[in-house]
Amino acid sequence: MSTIIFTMTHKAFTPPKDPMFVPLQVGRVLSTDLGYIGDDTGDSISKWNPYFSELTGMYWVWKNFRTDGNVGLCHYRRFFIHENGNVITEQEYDSLLETYDLVTTKQVVLNNSYYDGYAVNHHIKDLIETGNVIREFYPEYHEEFERIVHGNRTYFGNMIVCKKELFDAYSEWLFGILFRVKERIDVEHYDNYRKRVFGFISEILLLVYATHHRLSVCECKVGMPGEKVETREVKERLAEYFLRKDYVGAGAFFKEALAKRPDILMEASDVDGQLMMSLEIITICEQENSARPEVILERMQDFNELMAWVSDLNQLAEANVRGEKSSEEAQRICEQKNISKQAFEVALVVARRKRKLSLAD
Repeated sequence: MSTIIFTMTHKAFTPPKDPMFVPLQVGRVLSTDLGYIGDDTGDSISKWNPYFSELTGMYWVWKNFRTDGNVGLCHYRRFFIHENGNVITEQEYDSLLETYDLVTTKQVVLNNSYYDGYAVNHHIKDLIETGNVIREFYPEYHEEFERIVHGNRTYFGNMIVCKKELFDAYSEWLFGILFRVKERIDVEHYDNYRKRVFGFISEILLLVYATHHRLSVCECKVGMPGEKVETREVKERLAEYFLRKDYVGAGAFFKEALAKRPDILMEASDVDGQLMMSLEIITICEQENSARPEVILERMQDFNELMAWVSDLNQLAEANVRGEKSSEEAQRICEQKNISKQAFEVALVVARRKRKLSLAD
């Protein structure tokens, strides 16, 4: 049995050499033709890409691609990998799908419920309306939907690999829900991030569908060979603020950027964790300014140097939280390295949060 994985993209990229990966340009009807297969031929919803995101590619595969084998979706910068970091091969997919019904991402463990997080970052009425549609048209799924949206786990990225028969069945169910929700909500006044409402909601719906049908799921790590352009641009702007020792300006800019793109701090966007560490530096400066005459930016302004400094600080705090270093020993190290009490306390908060999440997982 063969496996074809469509690599969804909206920009030119270097595809993997493995012919199993087939580039698929999503939203092509609204953009420049990049020379790949596009989602704007045959039965298509390419024009809805600003609202459905990568799902316009999923719809195209459902309606236009025929195979007796396995089919999958990944992103131009996200691929399923083994724990050792190697990209999963076609032969390995064929083998996996003899045992499992579905290959998808590892579940994300959220700090709060999915419902609460959606209410903070999106328009909660859209999620509520999704529940109404499921209750009316797919009532047998409603109990799982309510339980799962009020839980703290979800899949992400709309990345799946499975037999085409299952892919088609899931697609029919998913778009049956989303098209009805689309008729009931008005997204035209949303900003560009929140307009992608159907792409976001579909991530939790995959967990609902898999749970309801008791699918055997192989949850895999996702490898990301590079960071998003948007992430790099935010880091470059923050580096400029740090160079000017302007942590107040950096904080205001970060707040504005986060309002536009709440996803920039997610692991899938902040691949190397440097945006999160930048936020930590801003917080440290705010705390230091209220307690001492000098903030860390007075001694250090280079972005890479700051990243290395806060990384070392976090390792010290994590060792303390794990009980590997006593508070007295950590304090001595802080004094030797001229690390303020405020900086270490901020790092402890970060370390405890990480510890809590790892234990929950």
